[in-house]
Amino acid sequence: MTQPVTLGGRPKMPPPGAPVEELLVARFRSHARRLFWPALLLIATTGATAYLYGNLPAPFEDWMLLAAAGIVILLFVVLPYLFWISRTCTITTRRVILREGLGSRRRRELSHMRGYSIGVRRGPLQRLWGAGTITLSNGVDAPMRLQNVPMANLVHEVLADQVEVNQILAHRDAQAASPSV
Repeated sequence: MTQPVTLGGRPKMPPPGAPVEELLVARFRSHARRLFWPALLLIATTGATAYLYGNLPAPFEDWMLLAAAGIVILLFVVLPYLFWISRTCTITTRRVILREGLGSRRRRELSHMRGYSIGVRRGPLQRLWGAGTITLSNGVDAPMRLQNVPMANLVHEVLADQVEVNQILAHRDAQAASPSV
């Protein structure tokens, strides 16, 4: 049996038919520019509350001001942040995993070995920030949309490379498993 070619002590290519370890390639969330308006609203609400505290007209009280500020911050700052942080995309050497949801989790996976088409759409603001929306479609399942992906061109290249490597490994393993004539 031949030994795999090594690079720095690690195998460069596993032997045919050997299980391949799944490694993390990238993990990311949508672009953080989505949090610009909630951050600005947090600053404005805090400033307005500090200015108006103790200076309200007679029928209003300070607890009303604090309650209104708390509701605004909860609805327009905390909830958008929780929605942003609850959606993650993970790219491994075997698959793409999309997790989303606050109360209940939804998880979708797409295998590189199966192959899929990669579409990238970038609007004017997305181009300005280097972001984009990547759509992965294998023709069977519903397309997987990765929205506002930071560094969309780099993620596109990584996905294309992973599909190519996985299909080469699958073809090589299929050739090694087939009986020689």
